[in-house]
Amino acid sequence: MASIHSSKTTNIIAAILLAIMLVTAVFSMKDDSTTMDELAHIPAGYSYLTQKDFRLNPEHPPLVKDLAAAPLLGLNLNFPEDHTSWQNGINNQWFFGTQFLNHSGNDADQITFLARLPMILLLIFLAWFLFFWTKQLAGSKAALFVLFLFSFSPTFLAHGRLVTTDVAAALGIVLATYFWLKFLKEPTKKNIFIAGIIFGIAMLLKYSLVLLIPFFGIITIIYAALKTGSLKQIVKYTGLAILIAVIGVVFVIWPVYGLHTWNYPPEKQLSDTTSILESNNLPVLKDFCVWAADKPGFRSLGHYLLGLLMATQRTVGGNTVYFMGMISAAGWWYYFPVVYILKIPLSFHFLTLLALFGIIYKVFKRTGLGQTCPRPVLSWLKDWVVIHFVEFSMLIFLAIYWFTSISGNLNIGVRHILPTFPFIYILVAIGIKNFIAHRIAIIGIILLLVWYAVSSLMTYPYYLSYFNELTGGTKNGYKYVVDSNYDWGQDLKRLKKWTDENNVEKIYIEYFGGSDTKYYLKEKFRPWQGTKPASEFPKGNYLAVSATLLQGGRGDATSGFDQSTNHYRWLNNYGPATRIGTSIFVYYID
Repeated sequence: MASIHSSKTTNIIAAILLAIMLVTAVFSMKDDSTTMDELAHIPAGYSYLTQKDFRLNPEHPPLVKDLAAAPLLGLNLNFPEDHTSWQNGINNQWFFGTQFLNHSGNDADQITFLARLPMILLLIFLAWFLFFWTKQLAGSKAALFVLFLFSFSPTFLAHGRLVTTDVAAALGIVLATYFWLKFLKEPTKKNIFIAGIIFGIAMLLKYSLVLLIPFFGIITIIYAALKTGSLKQIVKYTGLAILIAVIGVVFVIWPVYGLHTWNYPPEKQLSDTTSILESNNLPVLKDFCVWAADKPGFRSLGHYLLGLLMATQRTVGGNTVYFMGMISAAGWWYYFPVVYILKIPLSFHFLTLLALFGIIYKVFKRTGLGQTCPRPVLSWLKDWVVIHFVEFSMLIFLAIYWFTSISGNLNIGVRHILPTFPFIYILVAIGIKNFIAHRIAIIGIILLLVWYAVSSLMTYPYYLSYFNELTGGTKNGYKYVVDSNYDWGQDLKRLKKWTDENNVEKIYIEYFGGSDTKYYLKEKFRPWQGTKPASEFPKGNYLAVSATLLQGGRGDATSGFDQSTNHYRWLNNYGPATRIGTSIFVYYID
């Protein structure tokens, strides 16, 4: 009876946390404008469902965009099929997105709001599944601990409300790993088939999840070797792993991409593919991709491979970004570690240190290190891996994902390491369990959790711009990094509201984001290019600049970077007249 009561209480608390996250996500997004990547993802998804044509945004798999577009099917939207960006363009996703949302008689705000709702459902489902898995793995207290961390995570709240692929990627990692581990433990036909289907679905969420392949390969071989140590067992598990991959491709990836390219003219798919891969330096894969583009039966696989090659090429090529006063397109190896330290609540870092301390203490206790006759560490480690293979697998994934993130040149946001967060939460929860018996430690942990929640709630509704106390808080985060870490164009509607409330009849704007300045500001809008000399700005007017462009025009170019910089340093002589939300700075130039 006591266990039933305890389980019921746990579920009630979990339901309350999920409800808080749902309400917070919905209400915090209602005043946000369409962000940068949503401009491409939402119209692309609508085109997939209504046109069965995958010419737009091939560098991301379709599943997230399909889900986002599903609520739009009942709106009777105008689809600009005669526009040049659709007819003749080669992945003109940004041009077409602006046309579809803002210049075709559609309601951009209604479209964006409805498209975001399925993303929030994905967010809630991921939260529940983490609770469900952690409860199986480490008990109710650890499960609630993980759910608490997730429910108040500023990063998940920020990106779980947007039509992007990052939270879905985290969900794909968690689901695929869970069912892969079930297959390893019990390689039945049912578990093999389910693992294959989930693997295929994960591959349709984000191309970075291709890292599941080496991850699953490593843990499969280790598991088979530890289970019996026989080469026969390793070969058997390797064969089953290949079978799972084949199931994912044949039963999920192939048919889904087949449906999405159904009305994509083969001749256009071929010409688009050829043009997009012109500078690709992987000749074998490139040649197959081009060959398959117009071949019946192979077009779907060719298009999947095209997206994978585009994503890989972008990771290697990088993106122009501002980082701590510097501008570069080549990236920094320490970008993600620094952003992780600054963008995650400071209290969570203390919880992580406590968990590490607890784990180290447990290792010393179990191995007898420091005693006269300690147990061999390697022997203890082998036993630990066997008993705690799930946690071991999570550590392997974190090592793979963090290594590839640090090695890549694409440094545009903490969201790119978001798939690592669920496993970090679980491992921290397990480490914290070592302190449950100590009353003083429990009080400290509770205080840290309260700090964590308060830190998150205080930034409402500006979760995208959240920064912890090490930077001085959210208001100062733009000084360190911008783009999707801080300013993705979410405050344009708030700028429009400010101009209305203050009777501003004319305002010059340089905006970074997915919304359309003319659509919202109408006759008030005057375009401005920051690279123009300051002397050309008409005195006696307001100038609104997005934080991403403002900092990009203030930073110092790194070695090898040859684009224009320093063009906004003249604004250092002016204090902002106001600040819209967190991300748009308004100056009055007299």
